[in-house]
Amino acid sequence: MSGQLKEVRIRIQSVQSTQQITKAMKMVSAAKLRRAQEAITQMRPYAQKLQEVLSNIVSSLSGESNIQLAEHREVEKVLLIVITSDRGLAGAYNANIVKAAKNAAATKYKAALDKGNVTIWNIGKKGFEALSKAGYQTDATYKDLFINLSFENVQQAAQAAIKAFEDRTFDAIDIVYSEFVNAAVQRYAVEQFLPIPKIEAKAGKKNVDFIFDPEKEELVAQLMPKILNTQLYKAVLDAQASEHGARMTAMDKASENANEILRNLKISYNRARQAAITTELTEIVSGAAALQG
Repeated sequence: MSGQLKEVRIRIQSVQSTQQITKAMKMVSAAKLRRAQEAITQMRPYAQKLQEVLSNIVSSLSGESNIQLAEHREVEKVLLIVITSDRGLAGAYNANIVKAAKNAAATKYKAALDKGNVTIWNIGKKGFEALSKAGYQTDATYKDLFINLSFENVQQAAQAAIKAFEDRTFDAIDIVYSEFVNAAVQRYAVEQFLPIPKIEAKAGKKNVDFIFDPEKEELVAQLMPKILNTQLYKAVLDAQASEHGARMTAMDKASENANEILRNLKISYNRARQAAITTELTEIVSGAAALQG
C-alpha cells in the first residue's frame, strides 16, 4: 500500500511541475501576443488599402498595357510561400497551415503537383520539417526569418519571389498563412501573391478611377514592388500574432487539464491513504483482540 501511495505522490509532483511550465509559457505568450497584436492591428488597414489600390489600378489598366507582375499566364510552375512557426506547443496551429498548403497544392494546383512543379518556400522551421518529411520540394532559404524578424528581411524574400515570377521561374505564387482574428481564433488563408489579382467590377458599379502623376505605367512600376513587400510583411505579422495566440490558448487548456488530472490524483491518493489507515486500524484491533483472548 505504501508503494502505491508513493507512486501517486510522484505523479502529483510531476503534474504540478508540468503545470508550472504551462502557466509560465501562457504568461510569456500573452506578453508576446500583446506586442504582435498591436503590430498587425496597425499594419493591416494600411496593407489592405494598398492591396486594394494596386488591384484596382491593375484592373483599370486592363487592355491598355502589359504589366509583367499582373500577367496571368498558363500555370505550369507554382511557388507556395508557407508561413509557420519555429517552435511547437501551439496546439494545431502548424498542422493546420501545413494541411492548408497540402490542400492548395493538391486541388488548386493539382496539374503542377502531378508534374512535380510545385515548390515551397518555408518561413518557419515547423513547416519546413513537416513538408520536407512529406516529400514536397522545399526551400530553406528563408526558414529562419523569424529569428531576426524585420521588414528588411521580409522584403528580401518578397523581392526574390517577384524576380522569380518575372524570370518565369514560377507562373503563380501564393502565400499560405494564418490570419489573426483573436487569441482563440485564427483563419487559415491561401492568398494570391502573383500575378496581382484584378478586382472584378460588380454589376452597375465601376472601379475607382485614379488621376496619375507621373504617367500611369511609370507610377505602377514603382508602386508594385513596395506594395508586394508590404503584403508579405503583413502576412508574416499575421502569422506571428496567430502563433502566440494559439500557444497561449493551448497552454491555458493544458493548465486546465493539469488541474483536472491533479483533482483525480488527489482523490485517488486520499482513497488509498484512507484504505491504508483502515487496514492498520483493523490490524491493531485484531491484535488487541487476540491479546485479550
